[in-house]
Amino acid sequence: MTSRLAERLRQLQGAINAEPAPELSGRLTRMVGLTLECVGCPMVVGDRCLIQGDGATSVEAEVVGFEEDKVYLMPLTAIEGLKPGARVIPLASASRVPVGPQMLGRVVNGAGDPLDGKGPLQAEARVQLTGDIINPLNRAPVRQSMDVGIRAINALLTVGQGQRLGLFAGSGVGKSMLLGMMTRFTNADITVVGLIGERGREVKEFIEDILGDEGLARSVVVAAPADDSPLMRLRAAMLTTRIAEYYRDQGKRVLLLMDSLTRYAQAQREIALAVGEPPATKGYPPSVFAKLPQLVERTGNGRPGGGSITAFYTVLTEGDDQQDPIADAARAILDGHIVLSRRLAEEGHYPAIDVEASISRVMPQVTDPEHFSRAQRFKQVYSRYQQARDLISVGAYVKGSDPETDFAIQHIGNMRQFLQQGLNESAPLTEAIEQLLAVVPERRSPERRKTAVPNPAGNRDNA
Repeated sequence: MTSRLAERLRQLQGAINAEPAPELSGRLTRMVGLTLECVGCPMVVGDRCLIQGDGATSVEAEVVGFEEDKVYLMPLTAIEGLKPGARVIPLASASRVPVGPQMLGRVVNGAGDPLDGKGPLQAEARVQLTGDIINPLNRAPVRQSMDVGIRAINALLTVGQGQRLGLFAGSGVGKSMLLGMMTRFTNADITVVGLIGERGREVKEFIEDILGDEGLARSVVVAAPADDSPLMRLRAAMLTTRIAEYYRDQGKRVLLLMDSLTRYAQAQREIALAVGEPPATKGYPPSVFAKLPQLVERTGNGRPGGGSITAFYTVLTEGDDQQDPIADAARAILDGHIVLSRRLAEEGHYPAIDVEASISRVMPQVTDPEHFSRAQRFKQVYSRYQQARDLISVGAYVKGSDPETDFAIQHIGNMRQFLQQGLNESAPLTEAIEQLLAVVPERRSPERRKTAVPNPAGNRDNA
């Protein structure tokens, strides 16, 4: 007992005699817009620090660039109360974020702090904001389908586990409602939702009205409204991805919904322009187009036998312009795109999915030949009707002029009904495929077409 006490006293004596490590700090020298300049504080890009203002005021910031001995900072919170010469103190472990099963049903901001008033997070662990990069040759290929509960997507644009898709839409065409339906009806184990740059009103409405208690119970929501700083919006998108990576590493099938990728790009544009990066394509600096694949490529399948992240990113098309630079860049790095049509939304057609302009690039790998063939046939018949729609609407089309058009006219009512779905209506994958096979008859073989008796009305039969 005496020996243990003596050893303990020696350890404490050594700690008392040790010289304290000096506390490094710098000072604030300049502030222009949201860009802060600091000198005298050695930090690297990505480090976080605390700027002490008047009284008890303090502002958290992150290093986003440097020039010679000057360090450029971007605040995470409001910057009121700062003055020239304010003290800048580096934060040691601020770059780690909470993860764990206790986060299910919670709503957090870009820093991982709770927003839902349910008390502090009981996180299982804290991890780095950026996860490990998986060698693409070590990833499991996309071979299994994912049920998202939307009939038009399950049947005609079948999604694979580990696929990344873009949801291209203008404002007010129902993209948030579609995301909410996926969250409630999917067969994924976990859903991670990132609301990046949305209006504060829409955040609350999405959680309470669209997501609901049932959807929230197996979801994690990361919200960074439009009035948050650009750095906080950027971090919210990264945190959303990091939480999804954590669950994927646990072997879970994760559905990641991010609304929107465009707001993420705009936040990076604000930061890049503030630190002096020159604009390139329509005001977007080159770093924006470098950040997009870095974020998207973190999702997808893990190693064979592990979990997966199936991701949907909404992309805002300003003025319904599909050639917007962010939309064009996203289309190139994603595994498919689903386009929502304003014309369909104005007609009361929900979900307003334009099946002609949409595609799932992995659908041939996750569907059987009959399903894929029938989906292609559906698109062909639907497209044929759309080509003749103007002639039909004004009465200029003569029945019997074209057998394919006659066939499309005969079945367009059932096809439109098939594409529409109620907000509280779930359409499981197997059910959607069965309905597709019933709506679109199988294509006739050339032999049958030769021996078939012509229909006096000029229409094909339903065989």
